[in-house]
Amino acid sequence: MKFSLLSSLAGLFFAANLGAADKVDAALPEYKPVAGLSGNLNSIGSDTLNNVMTFWAEGFRRQYPQVKLQIEGKGSATAPTALKDGTAQLGPMSREMKSTEADEFEKKFGYKPTAIGVAIDALAVYVHKDNPVKGLNVMQVDGIFSSTYKQGGRDLATWGDLGLSGDLGEESIAIFGRNSSSGTYGFFKENALGKGDFKSSVNEQPGSSGVVSSVAKNKTAIGYSGIGYKTAEVRALPLAAKDGKTYAEPTLDNCLNKSYPLARVLFVYINKKPGQAADPLTAEFLRYALSKQGQELVAKEGFYPMTAAMSTKFEQSLK
Repeated sequence: MKFSLLSSLAGLFFAANLGAADKVDAALPEYKPVAGLSGNLNSIGSDTLNNVMTFWAEGFRRQYPQVKLQIEGKGSATAPTALKDGTAQLGPMSREMKSTEADEFEKKFGYKPTAIGVAIDALAVYVHKDNPVKGLNVMQVDGIFSSTYKQGGRDLATWGDLGLSGDLGEESIAIFGRNSSSGTYGFFKENALGKGDFKSSVNEQPGSSGVVSSVAKNKTAIGYSGIGYKTAEVRALPLAAKDGKTYAEPTLDNCLNKSYPLARVLFVYINKKPGQAADPLTAEFLRYALSKQGQELVAKEGFYPMTAAMSTKFEQSLK
């Protein structure tokens, strides 16, 4: 389920006629609790989704006091193994599951895991709030972060290489990113670096918030993280396509019309046998996440909510 999924659902978004890009679709259904739900529900996976999953868990507990939930967010790479081994029913991922990961799951169960889209993210490239750079294209992003330049550019080591003058123009670019267990790392590597290699000078952080806080403390810094981690101390740069000069802000509209080049769907993977409904506890949690209440929490965390049409499409995958 690649970014093509997002583009295929773009028409559904425009049909929803949202008034503002980050507002929750009024047509999303209210969540209505069912009777007698109890049990244990474990989630292991994405750090990017960790805060949202925690908010969903808190809201879900209020509906179902007899349900016990545990949320662990150490990176998307931990989700496939947890699902395969049965240590979690929910596998949040900020990237698509790799074919090798899905194949390992299939070897054990005889079918692929099911991906449920739960939110939309503009993977942002952040600079310090006082950095005057107007925007970047993907070729320039690659030149900053990569050592292999698969996007056709060249090494960009100083802010002067990006056209800035004065004291900042003479400064080397301090680069921050995620570690290799992160889905954000994998998505950025594939889509921004053209599957190239990161520079050895990238300061890898174990969490999304760590990247943003590092950039906030350093006027010479740049880093990438989910839009939900944006703070007042950083700027999320407008980006253009590989050789483009027309920058697109990281908004929901621009994610869906594909003018923002680092848009992505955030997923929760589950173990669901084809032709059978998901187990009731897993299904109800995800129905809550896809409901109006659940998507309001997505927006509260700074990510972009699903539209009613998208929510309905993914909810059908639970049946």
